[in-house]
Amino acid sequence: MKAMTIEKYGKNVPLIMTERPMPTMGEHDVLVEIYAASLNPIDFKIKEGKVKLLLTYEFPLVLGNDFSGVVTKVGKRVSAFKPGDEVYGRPRKDRIGTLAEYIAIHEDDISLKPRNLNFEEAASIPLVGLTTYQAFYDILNLQKGQKILIHAGSGGVGTFAIQLAKLMGAYVATTASDKGYDLVNSLGADQIINYKTENFEEMLKGYDAVYDTLGGTALEKSFQVLKPNGKIVSVSGLPNSRFGKEAKLGWLKTAVLSIVSRKITALEKKSGTRYHFLFMKPSGAQLKIIKKFIEEGHIIPVIDKVFDFKETGQAFQYLESGRAKGKVVVKIK
Repeated sequence: MKAMTIEKYGKNVPLIMTERPMPTMGEHDVLVEIYAASLNPIDFKIKEGKVKLLLTYEFPLVLGNDFSGVVTKVGKRVSAFKPGDEVYGRPRKDRIGTLAEYIAIHEDDISLKPRNLNFEEAASIPLVGLTTYQAFYDILNLQKGQKILIHAGSGGVGTFAIQLAKLMGAYVATTASDKGYDLVNSLGADQIINYKTENFEEMLKGYDAVYDTLGGTALEKSFQVLKPNGKIVSVSGLPNSRFGKEAKLGWLKTAVLSIVSRKITALEKKSGTRYHFLFMKPSGAQLKIIKKFIEEGHIIPVIDKVFDFKETGQAFQYLESGRAKGKVVVKIK
C-alpha cells in the first residue's frame, strides 16, 4: 500500500510517499480502506519530535491520527462491523498511520460514519470531536448556563467546540480574527474577542471554564478569566505532574513534567482554579454519540481545504501556517 512516511523527526523533514506492507490484523481488528484523513496539530508535533517524552515511534513512521473509509476485512472476533461498512475513527496512539491507503484498527476505536457526511467531512471529525467531547463531558462537566472561553474559535478544534458547547447550553466566548468573525458568529458564539486588537483577559471575568488550544501566554492569561474553582482544559499547554501520575508515566517522567510545568502550577494555585492537560483517548462509543449529534443537525463539519494524497506535504505547511479556518483534509481515495 502507499503511505506518507518520515525517516526521522524534524520540522523540515520531508514527507515521502512510500510503499509499505499491508497492516497486520489482530482478532479484534478491522481492516479499513482509507478514503480521507484529516490533519491536526498533533501531527506536526509528532513529526517535529515535540512529544517524544509521551510518545515513541519507530521509523519509517506513517503519520496521521484520524480517518474515514470502508471496512474491507474483519478479525475473527469482530461482531460489530462487516466488510462494506462506512466508518470513521481515531486509532490508538501506538497504532497511528492514517495517511495511508489502509489501516488495521481495533473495533472499539471506530464507529459507523454519520450518514449525512461524505468521507472528507467525516474524516474531519474524530480527533477534534473526541478531544472536545472528553474535555466538556469528562473533565469540565460543562452545565447549561455556564460560561466557557474557547480559544481560537475558527480553528479545527474551535469550530467543533463552539457547536458542542452551545448544544450543551453554555454561554460561549471565543477569540478570533476579523477573518474568522463571521464563521464563529455563524456557529453560535455569544461573545467574540478580536485577539489582534482586544485582550480577552481584560474583557472576561467570572468564567466557569476555559478550553485552551493555544498554550503559551494565552494559556497563562486564561487563569485571570476564571472564577474560583473554575477549570482549564488544555490540549496545547504543558502536561503537569497530575497528568504524569494519571497516565502512569513513571516517577522520572512525572518529576520532569512537574519541573517544566511549575509556572502553570503556580498560576493554578494562585487563582484557586484547576488545570488539566488532555491527551484524548480513542472511543468508538463516543464517536457513536457524536454521530448522532451530527445526524440530528446539531453539529456540522467545518472544512477549510481538501488536498490530494500526493499534496500531503503542502497540507502540512498550510496547517502550520495558522491560516486555516476549520479543518484541513487529505483525500486519499
